[in-house]
Amino acid sequence: MPGSPVPATRTDVRPAAGKLGILTPGLGAVATTFIAGVESVRRGLSQPIGSLTQMATIRLGKRTDNRSPLIKDFAPLADLSDLVFGAWDPIPDDALQAARKAGVLESRHLDPIADFLGSIRPMPAAFDNKYVTRLSGTNVKQGKTKRDLAGQLRQDIRDFRSRNGLDRVVMVWCASTEIFIKPGPQHATIEQFERAMERNDDAISPSMLYAWASIMEGVPYANGAPNLAVDTPALQALAIDRGVPISGKDFKTGQTWMKTVIAPGLKARMLGLAGWYSTNILGNRDGEVLDDPASFKTKEESKLSVLHTILQPEMYPELYENFSHVVRINYYPPRGDNKEGWDNIDIVGWMGYPMQIKVNFLCRDSILAAPIVLDLALLSDFAQRAGMKGIQEWLSFYFKSPMAAPGLQPEHDLFIQQTKLKNTLRHLMGEEQITHLGLEYYQT
Repeated sequence: MPGSPVPATRTDVRPAAGKLGILTPGLGAVATTFIAGVESVRRGLSQPIGSLTQMATIRLGKRTDNRSPLIKDFAPLADLSDLVFGAWDPIPDDALQAARKAGVLESRHLDPIADFLGSIRPMPAAFDNKYVTRLSGTNVKQGKTKRDLAGQLRQDIRDFRSRNGLDRVVMVWCASTEIFIKPGPQHATIEQFERAMERNDDAISPSMLYAWASIMEGVPYANGAPNLAVDTPALQALAIDRGVPISGKDFKTGQTWMKTVIAPGLKARMLGLAGWYSTNILGNRDGEVLDDPASFKTKEESKLSVLHTILQPEMYPELYENFSHVVRINYYPPRGDNKEGWDNIDIVGWMGYPMQIKVNFLCRDSILAAPIVLDLALLSDFAQRAGMKGIQEWLSFYFKSPMAAPGLQPEHDLFIQQTKLKNTLRHLMGEEQITHLGLEYYQT
């Protein structure tokens, strides 16, 4: 019948049977808040607020069909009761000690699950102070070459799987931002990458070792920091070869999340932008790390790309050409994990008249990041069971600097990203795509 939607074809998705292990490089504020939150939900002490996989619905079919199940009831995702946690960290504190030091969660939330958190101890990390200059620790692996360290990480993954009787494992990077590294010939092919590991090349950072080990062990990898890690030709090719989903990079939590909400609104109304000034004050470990100019450079690159990609100044030069975009991050210890993001937005309206938008966002960085870690872990596992491999662009919703195929501009608009995520779920589960056209309701 002309005009009928193309029938969907359900992908053969393997069931989420058995236990799913979630490994986090890093057992700091984000990882401990994530782990504590999941355990709190499992014990009926809290709700998984902020998690799409646990709380969001997905519309199926026409609006008149009234079919909007929870995503977790629609797609075969791992159940929270089947999750097992593991981590690496250069600081030897267990998850309870680390959570108390991070200062994100109050004692009233930690005390009821103290026994559980105390049982999670970090494995020695593949860590080099050269890449995160403001941190140091004693719980660190030793090896002659970076290839040796990566091999130890592979063994850690195998041992974690065996020790806990796991059916599947995923890895989500929750550690610090490393210094800025430009892609080079060391990252072009897997052969060059592995040779660079063997000669201890400075272009191979610890986060790359985790990414390589994860892919080699068939474990989906999500990069929650702006580090150059899995977003290189070498590791992207390896992920496809090994059938492993990868995604990244940099969790979209506070200020950048607000930009992906506001900027599409400006563009939708064809309002101009003269400048966008953003500053942050942050007092946690991430703030201390970003106080180093080399690490801030990595974060800055991630943050600055958002507005240009959304606003497309090359297509709308009258509105967006040469707008000023300034980003600052200031380490302020008294604030702890409670970050303050302040934005001054100078916009231009009808006949060139200036207007301003001011946003003062007092957010809790790790509280916003924790549900992202959960969703990425569950959806990465789902993607692998659905036979997907390589870059998972449909998970761009969760990242500041989304990965995309070579030559393809990543999508930054939060609402397009949300549509892409839900339509991918519909596609994989054999449901029709939702276009929101809706003409059938008005045609006779």
